[in-house]
Amino acid sequence: MIVTLITGASDGIGAELARQLAARQKTEAALALAGRNADKLHAVAAQCAVHGAQVHTHAADVGFETQCRALVAGTVARFGRLDNLINNAGISAQALFEEVHASDLHWYETLMRVNHCGAVWCTHEALPHLKASRGRIVAVNSLAGLVGVPGRTAYSASKFAMTGFFEALRAELKGAGVSVTTAYPGVVATQIRYRGFNARGEAAGASGLKEDDAMSVDDCTRLILAGMQRRDREVVMTTRGKLGRLLKILAPGLVENMALAALKEEVRPR
Repeated sequence: MIVTLITGASDGIGAELARQLAARQKTEAALALAGRNADKLHAVAAQCAVHGAQVHTHAADVGFETQCRALVAGTVARFGRLDNLINNAGISAQALFEEVHASDLHWYETLMRVNHCGAVWCTHEALPHLKASRGRIVAVNSLAGLVGVPGRTAYSASKFAMTGFFEALRAELKGAGVSVTTAYPGVVATQIRYRGFNARGEAAGASGLKEDDAMSVDDCTRLILAGMQRRDREVVMTTRGKLGRLLKILAPGLVENMALAALKEEVRPR
């Protein structure tokens, strides 16, 4: 039995991670699926169970420490162990910083709690169990955690925090047999940007990024799972992402221009 806990598993990348793991591992798969929408979690669980996987669902909001710790404890209570923790839950946001009113800046803190602190809290609670199983930690990050994206100051800040935390943790765990894989997807064909915050902290309803060449959820998920299986340090998924990371050192001004070019014309700063 291989026990995997996935946060943000009710749809998008998290749901597809669960489905692909169930299809690959079949009766060996024991999946703990966490998310805020219980009905969606149950639907994903049913899809996984078709392959013979054992599935446990836990409705939780990773923006709250007590709920993070409870979902990890609940997973171990149900299955007796934990082999993989996939920190996937996240919220997006699209707003030029100067357009955010002072009274609305509270959603910057919400983004940090969900995207960064939620992963920290889940990882802290899971770490003793992962050390016992010599398991794997995966952080589903974003290219916005490698290169600051204009119009996404809050989102980039939360994802850069994830980058620094898991990079440091990887070094701390070198002798413990626990791998830390950070995945950096680019634009993926999910609804995360449509549900993310706008300048007023409301659901954006639209994406501010060009999405003509968005990666499919299936392809993104396969790359994440392959990196987890190999215990890769990082998974940078696109040529543009790899190039941007290199150019950030050699020609940072060019990278800023590339980031601006990725925005739709109507949301670019004037």
